[in-house]
Amino acid sequence: MATNHQLTATSRSVEGKGASRRLRIAGYVPAIVYGAGEAPQAIQVLHNDVLLGSRFESFYSSVIELTVDGKKQKVLIKDWQKHPFKQLMLHMDFQRVNENEAIKVAVPVHFLNQEKSPAGKTAGLVISHNLTEVTVSCLPKNLPEFIELDLADLKAGDIIHLSDLKLPAGVEIPELGLGKEHDVAVVTVASIQEEVDPAAAEGGETPPADEKK
Repeated sequence: MATNHQLTATSRSVEGKGASRRLRIAGYVPAIVYGAGEAPQAIQVLHNDVLLGSRFESFYSSVIELTVDGKKQKVLIKDWQKHPFKQLMLHMDFQRVNENEAIKVAVPVHFLNQEKSPAGKTAGLVISHNLTEVTVSCLPKNLPEFIELDLADLKAGDIIHLSDLKLPAGVEIPELGLGKEHDVAVVTVASIQEEVDPAAAEGGETPPADEKK
């Protein structure tokens, strides 16, 4: 079941670094909402509301119901700036969405049953998650929170490509339409190659450094 994310904001008329700094001190995140043929609007959102939403993985890849001064609109989080080390959101950009137009969003990939797979049970194999999110295109109503990838049958030498992902109805990966070279690997399984000393492999012993002349 999809998570229904909601945020409430108010418009702001004063912009600039000083005004943004005062908003952050007061517990707000300065932001802007744009798109859908409407003029950009400067807004402010309660920082605690943003923190609560960000506890969900889907917060940054879902359509959010944003209410600004009582007016509801559907938006996506398109950009954000966080403090380098504090749990503090500095600025956010929201893009309005048209429910009848396709959107492109990067959604996370969930890897299932890796530990139960033949590869997961075999020593000397490295399972690499080359992609942890995938950009999909769909109508807002069809946007998935994540894409599941079942690795139960994963074995040595396997490579899972973008084209192998099972997508929900109405969802596609635009990159696959650009050619075969864009069908990149999502998961790969490789063997660990250990370097063996030739002398040791033949049953001999490598002489100490002071005996090598």
